[in-house]
Amino acid sequence: MARLQGVAGTGPVADLIRQRRGGALRPLDELLLLSPPIAEAWSVLLSAIRGELSLNAALRELVVLRIAVLNRADYEWVAHEPVARRCGVTDAQIGALRLGPGQAARADAFSPLERSVLDYAEAMTAQIDVAPETFDALAAQLDPRQLVELTAVAATYNMVSRFLVAMDLSGADYGTPSAPTSSRP
Repeated sequence: MARLQGVAGTGPVADLIRQRRGGALRPLDELLLLSPPIAEAWSVLLSAIRGELSLNAALRELVVLRIAVLNRADYEWVAHEPVARRCGVTDAQIGALRLGPGQAARADAFSPLERSVLDYAEAMTAQIDVAPETFDALAAQLDPRQLVELTAVAATYNMVSRFLVAMDLSGADYGTPSAPTSSRP
């Protein structure tokens, strides 16, 4: 159970989030709505990360799930496993992403590019500093825009996972979204 009670949310920020979510708020959204400016900025950032990048969506979701494991953010895992599967992440990859530190990128389930992506995301998450050879291996496979986008995905989902863990939102809290409401008459 979350450490704070979120709010169902009314008003333009809640409506913006509902629009992004397809009509419903999640427990994470309800917590963020305790601070409307944070909730609005969060929603704008996540909209860009989830819908406006040139980076392959399956690569994005590999990063999100790996960070969820590394940061012990099961809410994030529960929210993103179905998204990852829709983006083409396989059962073998899902299983490998659950391996311990330094092991996932070694799994046979991943292509050389996917291994480089996972190495990079793990370095950003666990060591903060990215070794030149890790960056260079990835830079040889992605263009500069994709490198920036991948870095932003990893940084964003580290933020998300750390918020979830600090607020004690678990996978069990993900559950069913709250019913849509509107601030409009």
